[in-house]
Amino acid sequence: MSPTSLTKRLTRYAKTATMLAALSLSAAAAAHADTVKIGLLAPLTGPASADGQEYQRGAQLAIDEINAAGGIDGNTLELSVGDVKDMSAGNVTSAVERLIGDTDVHFMLTGYASLTNFEIDAMAEAEMPYVLAATSQQTKDIIAPDPSKYDCCWSWTPSFDAYNTDVTSFVEKLAAEGKVTLPTKKVAIISSDNAYSKTISEGMKKTFTEKGWTITVDELVPFGEVTDWRSILAKVRENPPDLVINTDYLPGNSASFLNQFLEQPTKSLVFLQYAPSVPEFVQLTGEKSNGVIYNLLGGPLVSPKNPRADEVAKKFKDKYGVESGTYGLALYEIVYLYADALKKVGDAADHKAIMKAIGETDKQVVAGRLKFDPATHLAMQGDDFIPITFFQIWDGQRTLISPEAYKVGDFKTQPWMQ
Repeated sequence: MSPTSLTKRLTRYAKTATMLAALSLSAAAAAHADTVKIGLLAPLTGPASADGQEYQRGAQLAIDEINAAGGIDGNTLELSVGDVKDMSAGNVTSAVERLIGDTDVHFMLTGYASLTNFEIDAMAEAEMPYVLAATSQQTKDIIAPDPSKYDCCWSWTPSFDAYNTDVTSFVEKLAAEGKVTLPTKKVAIISSDNAYSKTISEGMKKTFTEKGWTITVDELVPFGEVTDWRSILAKVRENPPDLVINTDYLPGNSASFLNQFLEQPTKSLVFLQYAPSVPEFVQLTGEKSNGVIYNLLGGPLVSPKNPRADEVAKKFKDKYGVESGTYGLALYEIVYLYADALKKVGDAADHKAIMKAIGETDKQVVAGRLKFDPATHLAMQGDDFIPITFFQIWDGQRTLISPEAYKVGDFKTQPWMQ
């Protein structure tokens, strides 16, 4: 089914539900039911299942806490999950259709569901409050032309502009401080053919070129599992760059890339987009992950200046026995955004008021200060809001090394560069 067909069918569902509510006392009572369902879109199976399972854990943790504290004005929250599997249009459509078709679902959330975020149009048609993260460029492209049409939908993640520009600035700052050398200003950029990775890599290429760098390798691999990177790495070794970047966000792919790079490493600074933030990455690479750098927008700001991040991370580990990556903590916080809105509005069925209340959010969360830009519905980005953060892994631990205002450690030379 196409996204357009999905929107039409969901519109019919919404109209039918409205007519039934007007004609049935039982449906009217359901609007104030003791149980309020929250719909979660998550890739519980497929290549991104590590993220999907983390979504579910984070959301469930928050729901369990809220219910244990008495719920929201007598309402108990319940999680209803739609598995988007491989995130194809058909699987996302099926999951969205099922959840929106359930008249007890009054809020929906995800980390990422479709990567292109086409489901936002379905949420708008059905007047379903929706908060999502990741692929914020696609969110912006949908919402910014007419924000009033999309009162439903808000992005935990700020604009991707910083992903496109700040790696260049970060590396050049390290060079200015004498922590790395850039004798050639050459960079190899490898990406995966998906909306998230490709958007970032294209932005990076533009920035590096504008700043006088030479791109020696520019490779795009098909989206999905990649186990053999050796032919691409052979091209990297033919003309060793100062910097090697891979924006493939799947932890298994990124781990394979690093392990094979280290078979014959060049003396290049290695930056891997997002994937090292997922605990699975370190499990797959072990001590080989020492020195790896990555960055995050909307990730946990683990710093004494933001104790909220450690507080929520500890709750997650205490309950599940494992550390959370980016999404477990984000989805925990997003459930609380809805809880705040529900407490303010008082009626789960008043979706318009819930949407408005979510859009008015201004609070400290694990990622920093969360406030939404009314022009784009993205979280506001910057050191006073949600900063872009750079981390380096050592001995399985992730140390925040930038921005200066929040860092808890300093960059250390990557082992293969010594």
